[in-house]
Amino acid sequence: MKINRLFPLALGISCILAAPAQAWEGQTLKVCSDPNNPPYSDTKGQGFENRLAELIGKEFGKKVEYTWFPQRMGFIRNTLKAKLPDSEEYKCDLIMGLPTGIEMAATTEPYYRSTYVLVIAKKRGWDDIAGSDDLAKLDEGRRGKLKIAMFDGSPATTWLLNHNLVEHAIPYQSMTGDASVNTTQLLEKDFAAGKLDMAIVWGPIAAYLEKHAKAGQLVLIAMKAEPGVRFSFPISMGVRIPDKDRKAELNTFIGKHGAEINKILQDYHIPLVAGE
Repeated sequence: MKINRLFPLALGISCILAAPAQAWEGQTLKVCSDPNNPPYSDTKGQGFENRLAELIGKEFGKKVEYTWFPQRMGFIRNTLKAKLPDSEEYKCDLIMGLPTGIEMAATTEPYYRSTYVLVIAKKRGWDDIAGSDDLAKLDEGRRGKLKIAMFDGSPATTWLLNHNLVEHAIPYQSMTGDASVNTTQLLEKDFAAGKLDMAIVWGPIAAYLEKHAKAGQLVLIAMKAEPGVRFSFPISMGVRIPDKDRKAELNTFIGKHGAEINKILQDYHIPLVAGE
């Protein structure tokens, strides 16, 4: 399965009426975000979610203001659902990227769908692998030489288990105990140092790794779904569950600015796939 970086954004919105941004009080668009989570967001505004937030702020005539908190266990509780001290005002009102349909928030129509990707370092003895099937069929001799990252709670780990590759994997934490240590940046360093030859990671992370490696050093191959193992997922924006007006206005924004959203995703080389 080849990655299509130019796939048109499939929003699944047949008809959305234009509406003014009346649900966002005050002069600011208050965004809940991670201060060090490339390629999504950082305090310098370099992530694609930062750029998308600026696009929304421009549309609604609001200045973007962030509440920073590491995106790990407790993120929604400490941001979207948390109030300012001695106040009924919430710290922030919008999360830029959540799995569509997550129970802890009201999610918009998806604004992109990506997939897990097999990232392979070239010229390290694995250039013959053209897809996940080739990896699954490796003989025991080559399996013993594998240096592939494995993450807790990932469909990639399920896939590795199904193909008896877990014992050859190197475990990584999806969320480190140190907020200053980002797993994506750790993978980048370990690929460069030769500690890793492969990783199966979420599409935006794979795109970041390829961009920050030396030219031609990494190859990206979309994972192929198997019975019981799904790799592609839709991503939405999220607001508090009672915030129906905000959700509606964000859906209007997505329908109106689909081409611009897609351009931002393409600028970051995010692997995009069609809906299932």
